[in-house]
Amino acid sequence: MRRILKGNTKTISSAVIKRLPRYRRYLNELKKKNVDRISSNELSNLIGYTASQIRQDLNNFGGFGQQGYGYNVESLYNEISAILGLDQEYRMIIVGTGNLGQAIANYTYYFKSGFIVSAMFDVNPKLIGVRINDIEVFDYDMLDEYLKDKDIDIGIVCTNKASAQEVVDKMCAGGIKGIWNFAPMDLIVNEGIALENVHLSDSLHSLAYYINRNSQQSQKKD
Repeated sequence: MRRILKGNTKTISSAVIKRLPRYRRYLNELKKKNVDRISSNELSNLIGYTASQIRQDLNNFGGFGQQGYGYNVESLYNEISAILGLDQEYRMIIVGTGNLGQAIANYTYYFKSGFIVSAMFDVNPKLIGVRINDIEVFDYDMLDEYLKDKDIDIGIVCTNKASAQEVVDKMCAGGIKGIWNFAPMDLIVNEGIALENVHLSDSLHSLAYYINRNSQQSQKKD
């Protein structure tokens, strides 16, 4: 059952939301090690955020810990899962079945994470009719009709820049609730539709910065 945030109408910052999956991932590892409870200080040592930051983040959603006791690992894991909406399944489609689209389909298939790819779409006639981990690739021209007949939650965009906005417009018109965009541009969606733009180059460029920063610090020490 999805957690209802009682009396909480304030907007939660995107920075807090982006930290929640990290908390959940570490809590899952603790569960596997049969750890029953953990303090904010211990969680801080594992994750790298300050204990104060952790407490502030979690307090946005209600009180989960007890002073002198800390957090119950399994309970907190379940609470964060519910806050993120991970206590239910999501049906997805992928438009663009190149290497990236296929990699996402393979990931969701093997990790069984509650995100189910129902279909894939492409304009390449050589790919239409192919099955990738039992997911059929349909002709892109069938996208509108498919969305009319199916209840799809998430549309994943793995097309080139020129096609991306048209694809998203079709998804929005077809009733999709959220867009996961891997096209190299920021897209525009209808009001009320969630959008997550993923720029792989941004992450790679950030990595380059840290490599160079560490190298410069090392040279200064020498």
